[in-house]
Amino acid sequence: MSITVAVATAACTVAGCGAGARESTAPAEQPKSGSVVISNSELRDLTVPEEMEIEYAEYALVKECMENKGFEYWAGPVASADARKAGRYVNDDIAWARKYGYGRPFDEAAEKDRREHPNVRFPNALPRKDRIRYNTALNGDYDNVLRVDLPAGGTIETPREGCWAGARTRLYGDLEDWFKAKKTVTSLTPLYVPDILADERLKKAITAWSQCMGEADRAFSSPDDLREKRITLTAQMSSRDAQEFEVELAVNEATCATKTSLGKISRDLEREYLSVMLKKYGKENTAYQRMRLTALSRARDLEIR
Repeated sequence: MSITVAVATAACTVAGCGAGARESTAPAEQPKSGSVVISNSELRDLTVPEEMEIEYAEYALVKECMENKGFEYWAGPVASADARKAGRYVNDDIAWARKYGYGRPFDEAAEKDRREHPNVRFPNALPRKDRIRYNTALNGDYDNVLRVDLPAGGTIETPREGCWAGARTRLYGDLEDWFKAKKTVTSLTPLYVPDILADERLKKAITAWSQCMGEADRAFSSPDDLREKRITLTAQMSSRDAQEFEVELAVNEATCATKTSLGKISRDLEREYLSVMLKKYGKENTAYQRMRLTALSRARDLEIR
């Protein structure tokens, strides 16, 4: 499992780890492929390309489902491997920083999709009655949901029906078991990130990183401080100017994160603290790994028209 300290913390805000958050998911069809058996010795985390394979399969199944219900639907987009590197606590990939800065091109592309993707424009152009039918077909009915209590408190819910729920049922098996395992394992960050931030090993690395940044005339006390000030510094810039500024700054950050080993130390600490937490939720993590590997196998076996 590759979850960086900053992204993991921010994920709860973005994905809705608080009470009452909802996730759009969806029809409870039986898997078309036969039973997939994953032994304990085979359990592991997925690679990024493998995660992408499953996401492509989910979209393909949703497209098939929506077309069967009489609606047009377009598969994708699936975030690229490079796009998934944006938003880390600290970046120590100098080549990535030189190419993407802090990932502004990915953010702008995603924002454009939220406005202009066919899956947004098509339902918005439908008459109100048909738009409601479309959304119910895709996302299910929020009066019929699964609920999971999160480890750090609060609950999250998802519809039991709809094309997204159906796609995930076909890939993962039991939707309720999948939703519980996934949301438990991926919502652990508030429980261990404070310990990482308080760890003296991280504090020493941050101090060294800050000194390195100061030597490059970049006065930031920590990567968090950099992120906050970067937003202010670029607020009035054009997209092009902001990207040029961010690329230069990101290269400075990555260079110092490499010299001081801050990137490596933060990743090592996350693995260390997360592994301890996962032992407490071993049953859910085992289920999560097994169902993801099952989904990968089914994604590769799917025959979708």
